[in-house]
Amino acid sequence: MGFKTPLYEKHLQENAKMVDFAGWDMPIQYRGVMEEHHAVRKEAGMFDVSHMLSVDITGENAKVFIRYLLANDVSKISKGKAIYSCMLNHEAGIVDDLIAYYFADNFIRLVINAGNRVTDVIWMKEHAKKFNVEIKVRDDLAIIAVQGPKARQKANIALGNLVVKDVENLKPFAMYKTGEWMIARTGYTGEDGYEISLPVAEAAAFWEKLKQAGVMPSGLAARDTLRLEAGMNLYSQDMDLTTTPIESALMWTVSWTADRDFIGKEALAAKKSQIDMQLVGLVLLDRGVLRHGQKVIVEGCDKCGVITSGTFSPTLAESIALARIPKNAEVVFVEIRNRLIPAKIVQFPFVRKGEKVYKECQRTLAENE
Repeated sequence: MGFKTPLYEKHLQENAKMVDFAGWDMPIQYRGVMEEHHAVRKEAGMFDVSHMLSVDITGENAKVFIRYLLANDVSKISKGKAIYSCMLNHEAGIVDDLIAYYFADNFIRLVINAGNRVTDVIWMKEHAKKFNVEIKVRDDLAIIAVQGPKARQKANIALGNLVVKDVENLKPFAMYKTGEWMIARTGYTGEDGYEISLPVAEAAAFWEKLKQAGVMPSGLAARDTLRLEAGMNLYSQDMDLTTTPIESALMWTVSWTADRDFIGKEALAAKKSQIDMQLVGLVLLDRGVLRHGQKVIVEGCDKCGVITSGTFSPTLAESIALARIPKNAEVVFVEIRNRLIPAKIVQFPFVRKGEKVYKECQRTLAENE
C-alpha cells in the first residue's frame, strides 16, 4: 500500500486502474488511455497531481535564495508569473525540474516532483542556512490539473463567478491566488488549461464540480503520452542526477545573468564543450513501438544512444520517442526485439495544439537509400 492523495476514493468510485507511482497509489487510467488522451487534445481532461508537492519559500531573502537555488532566474519574470527551471547540484546534475511561482520578493512557491519530495526539501534546507528564509512544506494542499482546448472554459464553470472574473484573462504562466486556492495557467500536456492548488478538504467536491462541467477524469498513462507528444521531459527518465541540462535539451532554461551565481553554474559552464550527447526526437520508420531503455544504434559511430521515453502517439498514429544520442548522429536504428528498425531524427515537440509540428532536423536513412 502506498501513499494516497485526497482524491483516492474518487478514483476508486470511477473504477480507475490503480498503480504504484513514486510510492503513491495513483490512477493510470479510467476509461482507457486513447479516450482520455483524445479528450485532452480535443476537449478537456483532468488529472489528480496531488502527489506532487508545493513548497512555500518565504522571508526577506526568498527571492535571493531562489535565484541561487535554481538555474533559471525569477528576476526574468514579473510578480504573479511562473517560470520553469532545473535545480542543479554542484556538478550540474539535475536534482529536479520544477515550476517556481513568483508572488512577491518574500514569497515564492515551488511545485516539485513526487519522487523527489523528500530529497528536494532536504536539499533546499541545506542550502537555505545562509539565507533568512522559511521553507514550508504544503502537505495540506491538493493539486488538480485541468487541460485541453476547452479546459479553462469548463474549469471556469466549476470555479464559479466570484473567481472567474479574476482568472478569465490570465496569461500563460500567470497565476491568481485567493485564500489557499491558486489557479495557474500552466500544465504538462502541451494544451491550454490550469493547474489548481486547493485545500485537501475541498479537493473531492471540486473534482465533482469539474466532472459536472464536462471534464473527463484522466490517468497517468494519458498524461505520459500527452507530455511526450509535447516534447516535455520526465524526471528519472529523460533527466536525472547523472545528466545536465546540456544533454537533456534544457539549456533554454538556464539563465547566465552575470549578476548572480547559482548552484552548478561553474560546473555547467565547464561541461559545455565536454558533453557530446544530445536529446532528440525520434520517429520510427517501420512497425514497432518505441520504449524507454531501448538501444539506439548510430551508423558509423561506436557510441550507442538510448530511448529515454517512448510511446505510440495517439494523435499522430506513429511511434515517437525522446532519445539521447551522439551529437554527430545522422542515421539511426532502434533495437526492438533483436531487430534494427530505422528511425528518423526530428526536432520536438511532436504535437502542438493537436497538430503535427515536428520537423526532420538531420539526414536520415530513408533520404539516403
